[in-house]
Formats: sequence, C-alpha cells, structure tokens
Amino acid sequence: MDGETIIPGRTDGISGITPDYRGKVRDIYDLGDRLLLVATDRLSAYDYILPDAIPGKGIVLTQLSLFWLDFFADTVANHLISADVADLPEAFAAFADYLDGRFMLVRKADMFPVECIVRGYLAGSGWKEYEATGQLDGFALPTGLRQGDRLPEPLFTPSTKAEQGEHDQEENFAQLAATVGEDAAAALQRLSVELYGQARDYAAARGIIIADTKFEFGQVDGRIVLADEVLTPDSSRFWPADTWEPGRSQPSFDKQYVRDWLTAHWDFTGEPPRLPAEVIARTAEKYRAAYEQLTGRPFVW
Repeated sequence: MDGETIIPGRTDGISGITPDYRGKVRDIYDLGDRLLLVATDRLSAYDYILPDAIPGKGIVLTQLSLFWLDFFADTVANHLISADVADLPEAFAAFADYLDGRFMLVRKADMFPVECIVRGYLAGSGWKEYEATGQLDGFALPTGLRQGDRLPEPLFTPSTKAEQGEHDQEENFAQLAATVGEDAAAALQRLSVELYGQARDYAAARGIIIADTKFEFGQVDGRIVLADEVLTPDSSRFWPADTWEPGRSQPSFDKQYVRDWLTAHWDFTGEPPRLPAEVIARTAEKYRAAYEQLTGRPFVW
C-alpha cells in the first residue's frame, strides 16, 4: 500500500521515507528479511483514522507491547529483534530522536489473516449482540447478564482483518479452521485464551480489569509467534477495577473515552470531527496512566 502524505507538524510519521504499508496507526517499512514497525500518534476509532493525533500515544503502544512480549516470553515466541535505536538501519538513523521508544525491528512473519479476540466481560459489540440474541458469537450465555458483567469464562471470538476503511467481520471457529486449518485454529484459540488469562490475572493485581483484547499471530520458520501490538489501550478495553459497576458503560483507560465522545458528537456521516483539546489531553493522560499502572514504571517521553 502506498504511504499517504505526511501532514507537516503532525507527529504521525517520518518525512522522506515512504512506508511500504501505512495502517491505521502503524507505519511499516520492509527491510528485506525484517520489518521496521513504527507506532505513530494517530488514533483510530470505529475504523476511521481521526484527524487529530494523541501526543506520545505511539510510544505508549510500543512500550506496552514490549512489556507484554517479555511477560509472555515463556509461553509463546515472538517476532521481536530489537527496539534499540543503536540497531536502526542506516537510512533511519537520522530519525532516531523521533523513533526512539516507538519502533520495533521484527522478523518477517507469515501472518494469520485473523484478529484473535478474547472477551472476558460483556462490552461493546458483544454486549449489543447479547442484548439482541442472548448469545455472543454463537455462544449461549446465562440470562440476566448486565453490561460490564464478567463472563462465566473467557470467549474466543475471532474476526477477519479488514482493509482500511472497512469493518472487521466476526467468524466462528469452523470458519477460522477453514481459513487457517484445524490445527492452527486450535493453537490460536488455546494461545489466545491462555495469554488473556495470564494478563487478566496480572492486571487485576494492579487494579485494572482487562475486559477484552485482541492478539495477532504469525509463523516464523513454521513456529507460531506473537506479533504486532500486544495488550495496549488500542487493542484492549482496560477498566479501573475500583470503579467497575455492571449495568452501565465503564470508565476506561483506553480509547472508549474517544468512542463515547464521537457517539455523542457525530452522526457517523462524512469525515470524523476534530477532537477538542481537552479530549486530546484527557486521552493522552489515560494512555499514559494505563502504562504506568500496568508496568509500575513512570512514563518518560
């Protein structure tokens, strides 16, 4: 995919080198046998890239992903080579100040064309589906559950990866198996649920509920590896445990804050509106707070 034009003054890319692929948030540079993944400060919601960046957001995403890749190292391999600016390819060395903290140099992986979503609580589209059908992605659930309730057990609800501007589509296990094969589908389900459980228990001890998240996996030399971003505020719903109250929308550390603002101020026609300065500042604060509470480290930028 061709890179789009960099807007001067926006902290959403590096000038002079066109990404080989530009996603909603990440710019990807193909280095032959490796990839350079750069997390920008762009923000996407409802599958739209919003017109305003969130300062420091890309660094939070990268640093949290690095934290979780290390956390899960004994459970699953990953594609990381380095996140040290000393290892940047020569062509990118001039941009070290911008890239520091927001890039990962990774092995190329044959990616599975699926987002491995695990839901531990009723929220978002899962809550809407349960309200309408009493089920969640084909799983029958107990009656009487409320918005924000913890599910009896985590549910694996994969979805296809959509092109930019299109919506991801949920698929059941049989559809996933038809796409990637029965053995791979079973491995992705097992790993996703296991990683979610480990992260949920770790975060709970630090006062954060991980309501749901999505993982992405690929294969390197025939081995399944964890790839891309991992348990960030972009890919997960993080709720403060001390304010959790089923029966309503939960306060969150993630971009649900922006989703709620958009729902209240936009009819979802045309392009997304500009975000007010206070929404940008509050969103940046939430991302940084999630990092600090989960890692126990101050956010330095």
